[in-house]
Amino acid sequence: MRELVPGTSVIAALVDPNFPEAVVESRDVEEAGRTIGQKIVPVNAGSEREFDTAFASIVQAGAGALVVIGSPLFTSKSQTLVALSARHAIPTIYDLRDYVAAGGLISYSTSFTDAYRQAGVYVGRILKGEKPADLPVLQPTKFELVINLKTAKTLGLTVPLIMQMTADDVIE
Repeated sequence: MRELVPGTSVIAALVDPNFPEAVVESRDVEEAGRTIGQKIVPVNAGSEREFDTAFASIVQAGAGALVVIGSPLFTSKSQTLVALSARHAIPTIYDLRDYVAAGGLISYSTSFTDAYRQAGVYVGRILKGEKPADLPVLQPTKFELVINLKTAKTLGLTVPLIMQMTADDVIE
C-alpha cells in the first residue's frame, strides 16, 4: 500500500474482533507499521451492521489506505466491503484474490493452487504408506499478488510498472 499510496500518513486496518486469528494478525500489522514508521489505525467490525460505522471511522481517522485483515465474516461479505471501499474511495488491500475479481484494488495472499498441490502430494505420500505423524508441517511458500488496474484508475492511482510486472495476475 505504501508503494501505491506513498503520501499517506495513516493506513487503517479493518479487523473482525470475533476472529482470534485476525486480532493476532492485526497486532502484527501494527508492529510492522511501527517498524517502518507508518501509523496503522485498527478499526473493528464484528458484524455486517458495523461496516458503515467502521468505514466512517476510517474516513474520520484520515486514512489514505486500508488493509482488510482476513476473517470468515469479511470473506462472506466481500462484495459489501469492496463496494464500501469504492464508495469511500479508499485504496484497499485484501487477503484473497476474490476481492480483486469483484472490483477491489489489490490482494496479496497464499496461493491456494499451490496449497492444494501440496495437500495432494501429502495424500499421495500417505497412500503410499507414510504415517501422517511423520510428515513435516509445511508453511506456504508461494504467494500471489493480484492487482485491478481498472480500480486503480478509478481511484486515481498509478500502479508502478515494476509492481505490475511482478504481479501474478493483473486485471484490466
